[in-house]
Amino acid sequence: MLLAIDIGNTHTVFGVYKKSKLIADWRATSMLQRTEDEVGTQVKLFLVEAHIPLKEIQGVAISSVVPNLTDVFAMMSWKYFKVRPLIITSALNLGITIHYDDPNSVGADRICNAVAGYAAFGGPLIIIDFGTATTYDVVAHNGDYLGGVIAPGVETSAVDLHRRAAKLPKVELHFPKSIIGKDTVSSMQAGILFGTIDAMEGMVRRIQKELSKIEKKTATVIATGGFSSLMAKNSNLIEECVPSLVLDGVRLIYENVNSKPKRLKIF
Repeated sequence: MLLAIDIGNTHTVFGVYKKSKLIADWRATSMLQRTEDEVGTQVKLFLVEAHIPLKEIQGVAISSVVPNLTDVFAMMSWKYFKVRPLIITSALNLGITIHYDDPNSVGADRICNAVAGYAAFGGPLIIIDFGTATTYDVVAHNGDYLGGVIAPGVETSAVDLHRRAAKLPKVELHFPKSIIGKDTVSSMQAGILFGTIDAMEGMVRRIQKELSKIEKKTATVIATGGFSSLMAKNSNLIEECVPSLVLDGVRLIYENVNSKPKRLKIF
């Protein structure tokens, strides 16, 4: 089995794959102060709850946008699973070309989204990841990564609004019944969530317009990330919703690289 790890700025998602099937997954808070032992203990508890023996994990692959945590999780992999983890970067054999001025600056999560999205749906694609930031990744008909857009995320906008305005409370992120709020909470929910939908759909239309100059086929729009299911239910432009897309990309890249974990000798 493969342990796939997606380390984001706000959350870290773990997934265990048996061949190509995701058989268990968990989400935890990304805490910079954690040690490899704290992470390892947490992962062990997750595996116990899922009835997966530690010895069944034969490989570990990591997508991370938090460098400090990358090292912690890499050490955890060595210590608890006795394998060298595969760290996802643009330097790996991805099977695609990254058309970024500096390919090394593309986040590992965005690379994974592009690889998994293309494997599942072909191209061209517009992949929207609703996380700490809302990212838009554009994939060509041949799978090449063309670039994208980075905007503030849903939760980031909500927290910042609460932090900067003394009288505005922190609100739960669900769509209100009406766009016209009758109280402060519903007014904020309408502004944050309907505003996100309108901004997202406007951005998708702009990308589609520019992409039509080089692609004959209209791009399929895919949503992923923590808020993807919520957003997909409220937008007709989103055609597919795959919350586990980054983890799927981690698995596919791991397989494509043909990384064979080297087990440590235990004396």
